[in-house]
Amino acid sequence: MRIGIDLGGTKIEGIALDHDGGELWRRRVPTPADDYDGILATIADLVTTAERTLGRHGTVGIATPGAISPATGLLKNSNSTVLNGRPLDDDLARTLGRPVRLENDANCFAMSEASDGAAAGARVVFGVILGTGVGGGVVIDGRVVSGRNRIAGEWGHAPLPWPRDDERPGPPCYCDRHGCIETFLSGPGFAAAFRRATGRDATPDAIVAAARSGDADARRCFDDYLDRLARGLAMVIDVLDPDVIVLGGGLSNIAELYEALPSRVARHAFTDRLDTTIVKNRHGDSSGVRGAAWLWPGTDVLR
Repeated sequence: MRIGIDLGGTKIEGIALDHDGGELWRRRVPTPADDYDGILATIADLVTTAERTLGRHGTVGIATPGAISPATGLLKNSNSTVLNGRPLDDDLARTLGRPVRLENDANCFAMSEASDGAAAGARVVFGVILGTGVGGGVVIDGRVVSGRNRIAGEWGHAPLPWPRDDERPGPPCYCDRHGCIETFLSGPGFAAAFRRATGRDATPDAIVAAARSGDADARRCFDDYLDRLARGLAMVIDVLDPDVIVLGGGLSNIAELYEALPSRVARHAFTDRLDTTIVKNRHGDSSGVRGAAWLWPGTDVLR
């Protein structure tokens, strides 16, 4: 039995899969806010509950924002900042009394969708998270590529490509830079851009709904969002040239993305014809937790 845990900023989800990927058990609980020890205890409780409920012992894979630094052994680059600077994998292994495999949540998302999701059968897959933050994961030939510095796929902290004058220097990011892709394309970034342009507060869902109903300000802001997303994805294609880009996170539910993006991305990508497909995820917001479970066994992680 494989147990996967998706450690998010607002929720922690656990899943248990059988050998063939069939779902045996699932539970979602709130993430203890700014409480590192509480997070460890909550994960341990999910694992214990799954095993007690099913009467089996399982391997444990963890999907988390950020990554373990090869230099220090501590978590880095997490937008759940309470995790940064902590030996999360070692602490979880000690708490659970067994080894764990820990990977970036976007890598787990990409692994899930490449295995039996929307990109099944594709050789090179780029998984995109468009949610509270913006992340990315790379899977090649069925294997997660985390990279030498464990930052492969972190396109959210590249600067927005081909910025307009009114996009410079860009909003401040928690990484201490300005103008990161995440500050424009995350859910909070989209809402903040709408607020800057209109003086109105609205959620991304409300902005899109207003655009659909003919609100000119919302339509203009949504067009800006589409253009920025297209520029960001074109940069990824120029570097990685994936067969498939799979969109995940809350904003991936915007139906207009899949019709509007291909032609917009093609304007910017360095190619005469864009053959990369852009698709919605198959497993929804549980793709990350499924990918975490698939880290054991048979899923190699390239370093």
